[in-house]
Amino acid sequence: QVRLVESGGALVQVGDSLRLSCAASGRTGAYDYAVGWFRQTPGKEREFVAAVNWNDRYYVDSVKGRFTVSSDNGRNTVYLQMNSLKPDDTAVYYCAASPLFSNSRDALRAPSYAYWGQGTQVTVST
Repeated sequence: QVRLVESGGALVQVGDSLRLSCAASGRTGAYDYAVGWFRQTPGKEREFVAAVNWNDRYYVDSVKGRFTVSSDNGRNTVYLQMNSLKPDDTAVYYCAASPLFSNSRDALRAPSYAYWGQGTQVTVST
């Protein structure tokens, strides 16, 4: 089992930056993991935001150039740096993990992931 805990969500203004953290514990040493970030607003499906799988990083078009996913393997933590935040970025953000995918497309799909955090709220106000 792998436990994921997100943190860093907050209420911010348009144009501000936030860094979300996803800390992993449990059987993190058994496999190398892909980590994805997803977000969800009420009444909508969970949306892919960013992912790291092997040495590759993926982003949804709406966040390219603004968001960056990085990892600190020594701390078993993955970060999502979010810059130039917009009101459309308002959502609950979730991180997810799964053993590395051989097919990179799986890293973009929520059902591919085995483990999920509880989510952290990001609100961007005008």
